[in-house]
Amino acid sequence: MTTIPITRALLSVSDKTGIVDLASALAARGVELVSTGGTAAALREAGLVVRDISNLTGFPEMMDGRVKTLHPVVHGGLLAVRSDPAHMAAMAEHGIGTIDLVVVNLYPFEATVAKGAPRHDVVENIDIGGPSMVRSAAKNHEFVAIVTDPADYAVVARGETTLDERKRLAAKAFAATATYDAMIASWFAFADQGEAYPPTLPLILERPVALRYGENPHQSAAFYHHRGPSAPGIGTARQVQGKALSYNNYNDADAALALAAEFRDAAPTCVIVKHANPCGVATAATIEAAYAAALACDSVSAFGGIIAVNRPLDRATAEAISGIFTEVVVAPDADEAAQAIFAAKPNLRLLLTGALPDPARPGREVRAIAGGWLVQSRDNGAVAAADLTLVTKRAPTDQELADALFAWTVAKHVKSNAIVYALGGATAGIGAGQMNRLESARIAAWKARDAADKAGWAAPRTVGSAVASDAFFPFADGLLAAVEAGATTVIQPGGSIRDSEVIAAADDAGLAMLFTGMRHFRH
Repeated sequence: MTTIPITRALLSVSDKTGIVDLASALAARGVELVSTGGTAAALREAGLVVRDISNLTGFPEMMDGRVKTLHPVVHGGLLAVRSDPAHMAAMAEHGIGTIDLVVVNLYPFEATVAKGAPRHDVVENIDIGGPSMVRSAAKNHEFVAIVTDPADYAVVARGETTLDERKRLAAKAFAATATYDAMIASWFAFADQGEAYPPTLPLILERPVALRYGENPHQSAAFYHHRGPSAPGIGTARQVQGKALSYNNYNDADAALALAAEFRDAAPTCVIVKHANPCGVATAATIEAAYAAALACDSVSAFGGIIAVNRPLDRATAEAISGIFTEVVVAPDADEAAQAIFAAKPNLRLLLTGALPDPARPGREVRAIAGGWLVQSRDNGAVAAADLTLVTKRAPTDQELADALFAWTVAKHVKSNAIVYALGGATAGIGAGQMNRLESARIAAWKARDAADKAGWAAPRTVGSAVASDAFFPFADGLLAAVEAGATTVIQPGGSIRDSEVIAAADDAGLAMLFTGMRHFRH
């Protein structure tokens, strides 16, 4: 028999949302209601007849409610295989009745932690009886329905359930207890014990979106977000318009927003990303001017790219962006005029984040490899002028120093090996993802020359620029390529066994060179 009538229901919920309506619907169909503590009180207040759990078990609730449902009468009624004569005989012998439906949601552990409650209160909000009933009912789903989400009350309100419904509810219930236990394990590991990398790492991921495909059409994909508090970002953004985001859209938009967030307290800044690498970044007096300068760095790569800005969008900027094909635009906000301009581009995705994430926030990054996972703290490192070490005879001018710090910030978000030239608060050329640093320097310089040709400039913007390298120059050849491109200032981590050779080459060329003592590999 796949459809089973509900004759007795056990209701014990922390969140009372909808429980009275459900209980009323069940009672109207002759279902016996059994309940505990606050749930029973709420149902009685609504005028419903409720049997206390203590009346069912013959034992009072005790120890401040810690012990109330942990009893053979409860779990026997849930776990009995009703097609097994021996199970039914045991029930009859011990006076155990069947329970056909359990409705449980657990103590608010997550909410208790989130509000900063003291340790004692957090521990007291670890539910024991609830998860036990959930697991018992879910295991015996052939005969018992388990509901852990008020959204599913309508499924059982009619007074009977099918086997397919009980299977689905059981799967959801086990996911709920797994999530609950993972939250508890995470709190003990990170908050209570202060472990950065515990022996077991619980990850709680929820899927709000299934994607059409992954990085390529033959790959399946979905978007998951982490359960609990999170920084503002692509995963929490409001999509105003456009087609559903693809796997690549999520990845590229996140890369663009992460770099824009580095400038969240700076002047108006625009970032253009293609294939998770920035192809143009600029800071200016307005977002419109910043976009124009970022686009000029590499207008070819910007076609079909992702744009992120650190200020709300206005009409003028929206009109400028609409001049070429753009996949996604990300901003803290956009005024009505800007939204109206974008509305004429129905395929363009406009994402409003409300705020920018803090680039200095802590966190973990997880990456799958064959046979395991790599976990590291996110790269939230940054340097200021006071952190830099001058290693050459010539010191940078104020403008060169500003350009060096700008280039260094951008290089943090460029795939290694990364070389970034910057001039006047805008990228001049970007070399990304090459197997050696010399080639990255050459590619960045070539891109700058190409941009100058397209714009009709007298010289590429690498002339007089600052150049950043995400890791040290292992040889002087990469630095000499920057000299050839016209750079006058270099910023790099230092730390090579050939630093003295590189410093000597910089001095010979009359460059200013600064060491950060920090590298930014991005693989």
